[in-house]
Amino acid sequence: MKKSIKKQLRHTAICAGILTTVLASGQAVAADAWKPTKNVELVVAAGAGGGTDQLARLIQSIISRHHLLDVSTVVQNKGGGNGAEGFLDIKLAKGDPYKLIVGTNNAYLLPLVAKLGYQWTELTPVATVAQDDFILWGSASSPFKTAKEYLAAVKADPSKYPMGGSQSKDVDQTLTMLLNKEEGTKFIYIPFKSGGEASTQLAGGHIGSNTNNPAESVSQWKAGQVKPMCVFSKERMVYTKKITADMAWSDVPTCVSQGVKIEEYRFPRTVFMPGGVTAAQRQFYVDLLKKVTETPEFKEYLERGALVPSFLTGDEFQAYIKKDADRAEAIFKEAGWLRK
Repeated sequence: MKKSIKKQLRHTAICAGILTTVLASGQAVAADAWKPTKNVELVVAAGAGGGTDQLARLIQSIISRHHLLDVSTVVQNKGGGNGAEGFLDIKLAKGDPYKLIVGTNNAYLLPLVAKLGYQWTELTPVATVAQDDFILWGSASSPFKTAKEYLAAVKADPSKYPMGGSQSKDVDQTLTMLLNKEEGTKFIYIPFKSGGEASTQLAGGHIGSNTNNPAESVSQWKAGQVKPMCVFSKERMVYTKKITADMAWSDVPTCVSQGVKIEEYRFPRTVFMPGGVTAAQRQFYVDLLKKVTETPEFKEYLERGALVPSFLTGDEFQAYIKKDADRAEAIFKEAGWLRK
């Protein structure tokens, strides 16, 4: 009888211990969980109307339409200094989990060329939600059948085939400098106010080529004024819907398949938070953005702009930043652009 009572007491004690452990575990999970309880601000590292602004407002509309947050999101444009204004604002908001910034690789490339009061390492990388491919565009009347043929002509007479692009010391000029380094060309680079303006100049025959993402030259391609010579990607683009009478994005050959030495050159669409936030706070927004990218609206946005579907976070995002920044830094150093 005594043995039976002792056995029952021992069993009760074990059960109580298990229950305590479970409750403690549940309390720990609850303590670690986090979600915003007031409005979230989406800072845009660009002016109104451009691609970065459009992405931020798409994210805002998807969150609202699909009820992904219990609070509202507010978009604020802070594009001064090519986005430096926005990134400095995020740096100064250290520890604030109610601010995110939507930008590009300007988050980590701008501090390489100018003293801006912040380093990207003072921010918290959340995710890359998509990437832009870059295409080498030529005039539709150009006699060159491949990019390699065109680059040979540029080597022979650089003054005859100037390269146009968006702004100075930006992604278009960086790619042009990379072409000069890898292919031995000596492109004369002419900066314009936007990629759209560079496309218009190419369509009018005022420049020999431009490096541009697909969306900014699609109108001129449809009109038969320009043609895509090659895409700077390891693989062809995935979109098979015809853009012209006989070509889709997937029909554009890769530059590397034509013998160009640049295997891949892309432009990330990034989201960062201030430094000093918790892992749980960062993870909340990682999960939120993942849900955003899985919606029909976001997929339609990718196809409309011929963007590369990619979602990078954590170590994968950090590795992407390092590789991209290292390549750019080498180019900037050779060009004499690095800040002193």
